[in-house]
Amino acid sequence: MCCKSTLNFLASVAYLVSIGVNPRDIGPMVTQYPYFLGMRVGTVIKPMIDYLVDLGLPKKVLARMLEKRAYVLGYDLEETVKPNVECLISFGVGRDCLASIIAQYPQILGLPLKAKLSTQQYFFSLKLKVDPEGFARVVENMPQVVSLHQHVIMKPVEFLLGRTIPAQDVASMVVKCPQLVALRVELMKNNYYLFKSEMGRPLQELVEFPEYFTYGLESRIKPRYQRLKSKGIRCSLNWMLNCSDQRFEERLQGHYIETESVGPRFCMGGKLELPGNGLVSDEEEESDDELLYRRTVSL
Repeated sequence: MCCKSTLNFLASVAYLVSIGVNPRDIGPMVTQYPYFLGMRVGTVIKPMIDYLVDLGLPKKVLARMLEKRAYVLGYDLEETVKPNVECLISFGVGRDCLASIIAQYPQILGLPLKAKLSTQQYFFSLKLKVDPEGFARVVENMPQVVSLHQHVIMKPVEFLLGRTIPAQDVASMVVKCPQLVALRVELMKNNYYLFKSEMGRPLQELVEFPEYFTYGLESRIKPRYQRLKSKGIRCSLNWMLNCSDQRFEERLQGHYIETESVGPRFCMGGKLELPGNGLVSDEEEESDDELLYRRTVSL
């Protein structure tokens, strides 16, 4: 019996290392979730990995995910994981977004998801005036929303409504940038004060670029605004903020306003930390695999 357990242990470790798990992380994984050592590779671990790879998750991303969240291996593939994936699809989530959702929030595979999605979808419709299609886009871009308490969600929403932004525009802002509903109101107030008192811009610009609230006031917004002001350049919030420091300098040195492009919806630029969510970096061009990898590294 002892010999069999040892063989299971060695096989599990060898397989995980073969898909890219760092051998140095095996120890912390054992501390976090020792049960995977007794799992059979052929009947438990490999089927789970194969299924997630089929959904579009590269093995490199899975390896980083398991290093941080080894307990994902304990989710029952047939009873929990597959039904949850089908549940996401039934609520309107695009199949091409499943890999991104799992990379951002692996815990979603093991939640009582149908109940959570039903509750949040109804809440978003009733309180935020976001229709089911819009709610699906919210889940695609910030899957942690399924676990956010409703009073947390309402605080930033009430702040925006209190700035005389119409309810339908607030709903649009949330769909464009779901991270809004997890922001601290105090930080939103500071960003808004600069927007109105110093920039003197119309509210419609916030409706069009709600990501403004996700950027650091002192680290990005103020320095860039001051640089633009000193050069007499007037531009959109998107042009000013939604780029790396290097690109911003290139724009200033070029003395021209380049054509704006719509980037990936998830790339909000603000370094917003959420449970299970990565930090948005300043990299401008990434492959899909690199984007998923980055989102998983900071789980």
